[in-house]
Amino acid sequence: MRAVDAVYTRIKELLSEKKMTMYMLAKRSGVPFSTISTMTRSKTVTLATIYGICEGFGMTLKEFFDSPLFARAAITD
Repeated sequence: MRAVDAVYTRIKELLSEKKMTMYMLAKRSGVPFSTISTMTRSKTVTLATIYGICEGFGMTLKEFFDSPLFARAAITD
C-alpha cells in the first residue's frame, strides 16, 4: 500500500470510530474538505496536512501513526 493510501485509510477508520464526517473533520482541522476528499487520487500528502487532521481528531501524530497500516512491511513506496 502506498503511504498516502495508508494515511487516507487511517483517516476513514478514525472518522468511523469518532462518528465524524469528512466535512466535520475539515471544519475542526482547518484542512480544506477538497484536500481530504481527494487524497485517494493524490500522490503525496504533507506532514502539515496530517498534523492539521490530527488536530481535528484531537490526537497527536504519534497516535495517528500508531496503526498496523504504517508497519514498515505494509508500505510499498
